[in-house]
Amino acid sequence: MVNVETDFVELMRAWLVSLPHDMKIAFDAMDDENLAREDRELAAAAMLHIFGKADPIKARREPVAFFADDAVMLHLALRRIADRGNEDAQTFTERFPELFESLPAGLATCKSHLEKTLYDAVEARVVGLPAAMRAKKVAQYLDNDEARESLYEKMLEFRTNYPIDETLIVDKLKRSATVIEALRKTYADDARAIA
Repeated sequence: MVNVETDFVELMRAWLVSLPHDMKIAFDAMDDENLAREDRELAAAAMLHIFGKADPIKARREPVAFFADDAVMLHLALRRIADRGNEDAQTFTERFPELFESLPAGLATCKSHLEKTLYDAVEARVVGLPAAMRAKKVAQYLDNDEARESLYEKMLEFRTNYPIDETLIVDKLKRSATVIEALRKTYADDARAIA
């Protein structure tokens, strides 16, 4: 059990540190006209969801709790794109072997360590992201150069202001409970908002 805990903590540390870089990969997916339209929209919706939270004070005060959901969600979205299984998806994933080769094992670690209902809730959010972000709004980032450029600027701003680095994450994330509690709170808040 300790080994699973350690594996999960190490995975989340890596995903949280690499979130700005992984968002660039999502942006490249959105921009890749060879990928299926729905995959491109999913990549755009994932970025819009992360940028739309916009609470810089909470992000700085509680960075692990604030970005844990985003890290898991973005990796699930990228996995959905990779799982398409066609030649274009394979060509795209081959451009980023450092992410896509370890992604199945990383998500398996997540799934085995998180409660099933929690993992399923994150996965369901990913599936519903384009609809939740309103398809028309998401589509503009694929079809309109000005909107695409504004999303690129948001991504650069996010990368510049991202509060997590390797030093901070080692100090702030020592136990898996930190991530699990943050995810529970996020999805409990969502359930209350829906009710």
